[in-house]
Amino acid sequence: MKSLVLAEKPSVARDIARVLNCHKNLPGAIEGSQYVVTWALGHLVTLADPEEYDQKFKEWSLSYLPMIPKQWNLIVIKQTSKQYHNVKTQLFRKDISEVIIATDAGREGELVARWILNKSGCRKPLKRLWISSVTDKAIREGFSHLKDGRQYNDLYYAAKSRAEADWLVGINATRALTCKYNAQLSCGRVQTPTLAIIANREQEIRSFQPKEYYELTCTAGTVKWNWQHEKNGSTRSFQKGFITDLKAQLDGQALTVTDIQKSKKKTPAPGLYDLTELQRDANRRYGFSAKETLNIMQRLYENHKILTYPRTDSRYIGTDIVPTIKDRLKACNTGPYKTFIQHLLKSPVKTSKAFVDDTKVSDHHAIIPTEEYVQLAHLSNDERKIYDLVVRRFISVLYPAFEYEQTTLRSYAAGQSFTARGRIVLAPGWKAVYDTDAGSFMDEDESGDWDSIDSSSQGRTAKQSLPELTRGDKLPIMGISVNTGKTKPPAHYTEAALLTAMENSDLGTVATRADIIEKLFHSFLIEKKGNELLITSKGKQLLELVPEDLKKPELTAQWELQLSDIAKGKRKENSFIQDIQNYTQALIDEIRSADGTFRHDNLTNTKCPRCGKRMLAVNGKNARLLVCQDRECGYRETVARSSNARCPNCHKKMELIKKGSEETFVCACGYKEKLSAFKVRREKEGAGVTKKDVQKYLKKQKDEAINTSFADALSGIKL
Repeated sequence: MKSLVLAEKPSVARDIARVLNCHKNLPGAIEGSQYVVTWALGHLVTLADPEEYDQKFKEWSLSYLPMIPKQWNLIVIKQTSKQYHNVKTQLFRKDISEVIIATDAGREGELVARWILNKSGCRKPLKRLWISSVTDKAIREGFSHLKDGRQYNDLYYAAKSRAEADWLVGINATRALTCKYNAQLSCGRVQTPTLAIIANREQEIRSFQPKEYYELTCTAGTVKWNWQHEKNGSTRSFQKGFITDLKAQLDGQALTVTDIQKSKKKTPAPGLYDLTELQRDANRRYGFSAKETLNIMQRLYENHKILTYPRTDSRYIGTDIVPTIKDRLKACNTGPYKTFIQHLLKSPVKTSKAFVDDTKVSDHHAIIPTEEYVQLAHLSNDERKIYDLVVRRFISVLYPAFEYEQTTLRSYAAGQSFTARGRIVLAPGWKAVYDTDAGSFMDEDESGDWDSIDSSSQGRTAKQSLPELTRGDKLPIMGISVNTGKTKPPAHYTEAALLTAMENSDLGTVATRADIIEKLFHSFLIEKKGNELLITSKGKQLLELVPEDLKKPELTAQWELQLSDIAKGKRKENSFIQDIQNYTQALIDEIRSADGTFRHDNLTNTKCPRCGKRMLAVNGKNARLLVCQDRECGYRETVARSSNARCPNCHKKMELIKKGSEETFVCACGYKEKLSAFKVRREKEGAGVTKKDVQKYLKKQKDEAINTSFADALSGIKL
């Protein structure tokens, strides 16, 4: 008898098959002497659409809502039905005695496998492969410690409850709003409160009233001093008269040093990455979207096998990982990391509760390198960036703390307090790991602002050098200056900031937040300007029309908590779904009785080529589109899309505009160039030459040099 291994993707299935010595290719599977390995393509099975329950639901009508199935039906996804039938064939082979679930080790991965088994009617015994990386070593160890599949029943119930709750609220509320207001309006339990967060920030910005403030600085004893309010510690004053009078009083005066405080401080390395923290950092440093970062991480995990499982919400590793740390360091001991890793390999690994804590590891530990040796040349530029972030963070937690001496001077003059601060680096510690590629490490304070702290050598100061002073010293004031400015409103959300807001509000999970943001773009509820996220007119109107309760992050946070309890066996799925059904009924009743209107303010005079109705001009994430206003028609076409091509005049990125069969690059500075002309110009500049072309050319040159008599003659000369 054999075991059937069900993986989530073909690439992972091939790796498992190789480790298990399965080499015989079957339709949608690979067979060996003990195992047969098959795979899904993500979800092969999903919840049935409304019309599968009743044909009358094909028509969108308020009168039929809410739609609440008495029994949930599963359907095979048409696009991947062939692979589903391949899997089903293997499941019901007479020589298959058990099924080993090897889909991604998480809530959604469990759902992928269980839905396939449920739809097919397979009731064979289950085992579970639970691993955090897909290296050969991890796969072998995982198969030597397979779990009883029943241990993960509660995880499946939580995943199933999440899917059913999203169906009930999302489909019913979306249909109700669309029918009520005759517009394509979509909402959901995570999507809508996330949109509300962006809208609330924009309201804060619009209602913000800037205030003019004044700061006074003076120079005394080679030190730059800042006036400081004695009670609240602020260096700003909103009273122009007070600052002007103080400046006059200080003229010709001296500062008296009243206090000198020196303290040695240590700053430990930041924690290891979970997915959300990595997405934040990648967006802040490289402008990657949350979805882009997840996709890159997935490749580094599945294809290159050099990083561990990406969809983790833990920033810690367990004690079981500690013995493998040196092997992981050896695996990435190359290129820019050698300098730091060689030092760590010479002595025993030092760990701490700051990053090793069994109680803080959930389904998966933090994202760290695997024991698979990396070949940096095989990584794309974007993959290198993400890999670099993870490796440096991993190395840095093994280094000692950053040590510095902070000096704070206080003085008085004209009855007012003045301060000066300086910082001397005593030991760069973990910051040295970041110093090689940045010159200085960017230190993030609690407010999220970045402050450059030079750690390139001992004895340097961050802001100013402070002389040795004693209490009572009198320092003549040599210069006084008043600076003015205006208070600034809060910044628009970037994806990094929105991920933080979603995390703080318990909106979604690490695995779903990227998709939620993408869905907001796809529904044209938000748009992007530079790196900032802005709500569209459609998004604003939607928030005015949806019930107030659906906009509250607290509601979704409460649901996520209940889903977590289901996964832990603390709550029954039936009671949760009953609550969701009651909520859905109340939601539809509220939408049905509401007063409101929706107005398309982006209608164009362009007629839809399918139905003849006027089309809507919308901004997608990376393109401008024309979309038919009729939901049932669904026609859309791209008018222009953003590109990485740079303008030859101002060097800004240009937009590629389509008009008829011709595409033209257009820059904000006014420069225009047809795509055909652009290609010709770039070829002349050598931009059309690929790395492969260069390697071929160099090889050809080398071969030609070797075959010449001149080269033969030179080879005999001894220098």
